Amino acid sequence: MNVELRPVHDSDLPVFFRQMNDPESLSMAAFTPEDPADRAAFDTRWSRQRSSPDIVARTVLADGDVVGSAAVYGVPGEREVTYWIDRAYWGKGIATRALRALLAEVPERPLYARAASDNAGSLRVLEKCGFRVVAAARGYAPARGAEIDETVLLLEG
Repeated sequence: MNVELRPVHDSDLPVFFRQMNDPESLSMAAFTPEDPADRAAFDTRWSRQRSSPDIVARTVLADGDVVGSAAVYGVPGEREVTYWIDRAYWGKGIATRALRALLAEVPERPLYARAASDNAGSLRVLEKCGFRVVAAARGYAPARGAEIDETVLLLEG
């Protein structure tokens, strides 16, 4: 499967919105918007992300199909990576290849990542891409309606 990144197009947003409203995906991601079904908030968030010079947001394509998104955001020295892959494509190596492509496009280091501590798939992706665990935290996870354990990872130069 060919995995590529490209800038986010307007036509990607309905796909992202559908992906971000899958109950199983929400639960796994855990740290989501308070109300992922709020389309106006979703559109506002994506408009802000796409217009910010401090955010590198990309659409993830697999064999030409929109299967998710990946981004780097935050202030220098504290920037983080994030990604979302459609559940239908989990377990196919797409997240790993997409994250590697994003890391090649954004060479600055350090970069951080965070994942729910029970999200083994995401933690595996991050570790395959060179991130290492540096801290444990607890935080409120809107998708689960509870405070949960979170793993903080770091990618250095």
